[in-house]
Amino acid sequence: MLKKLSFFILLLWAVGTISAQEKEVYLWQDTGAKNWKQTILTPYLSENNNTGTAIIVCPGGSYFWLDMETEGDGVAKWLQSNGISAFVLKYRVAGFSAFFWNHRSKKHGNQYPDMLNDAQQAIKWVRNHAKEYHIDPNKVGIMGFSAGGHLSMSTICYSSKDERPSFAAPIYPVVTMNPPYVHKRSRRALLSERRQNDQVMRDSLSLELHVPADCPPVFLVNCVDDPIVEYHNSMLLDSALTAKNIKHKYIQYQTGGHGFGASDEKGTEESRAWRNEFLKWLREIKITKE
Repeated sequence: MLKKLSFFILLLWAVGTISAQEKEVYLWQDTGAKNWKQTILTPYLSENNNTGTAIIVCPGGSYFWLDMETEGDGVAKWLQSNGISAFVLKYRVAGFSAFFWNHRSKKHGNQYPDMLNDAQQAIKWVRNHAKEYHIDPNKVGIMGFSAGGHLSMSTICYSSKDERPSFAAPIYPVVTMNPPYVHKRSRRALLSERRQNDQVMRDSLSLELHVPADCPPVFLVNCVDDPIVEYHNSMLLDSALTAKNIKHKYIQYQTGGHGFGASDEKGTEESRAWRNEFLKWLREIKITKE
């Protein structure tokens, strides 16, 4: 009897999990693109989304791998529970083989602009299917963590208007590709072993140098004690946004480290406050309602 009850509870949990997320979308299917199965968009639609807000979530992982649990699905479920439809983007990354064997010095592999193309395609997909998903195409934002934060801001800095999100939320992001604050692992993964020392490429993908004058609103968070991405990365972006008079909010916490996503356990009580601050900010910029 106990085994049957346990099975029934597990079955209910599984059904709830399946209903919480929609069918995965292969963004490059039927386009002839190579490695099209690597780029997947997973919708987490909110039944309480009365504002039509949608957020594409870009997990971090140094552009080598993806933290799908803490910075992907976990974030999407949190957004979903707060009346926001989320779409987790599994974008192309360099992969563990490139991390260990540096094979992209001879072979192309996944590198820039593959990741950016994936994010741009995700934004276009959500807008093109806005009616189907009950989404307002003018309220499609993007949120990214660490290297995913760099990717989220890249969709603003390097995209045409139809590929550009309505707002962006880079959380403890990689920003610059130049010393002294560069996160070298992310730079190597993004540019490849062959291009990582190309100064033109470094400058071209340093976000602080490419904030557009018509940049949409930005929500920016990081922690001073971040042991992975030097905290001055976010300060560089904040300064660039301020210089261009871009509507944005920058919160710098003293503690929290790196990689906490929307977790209730990771980070610190101080850093976990970013979630409520973000929801409040969305109301302030008229994306969501009180």
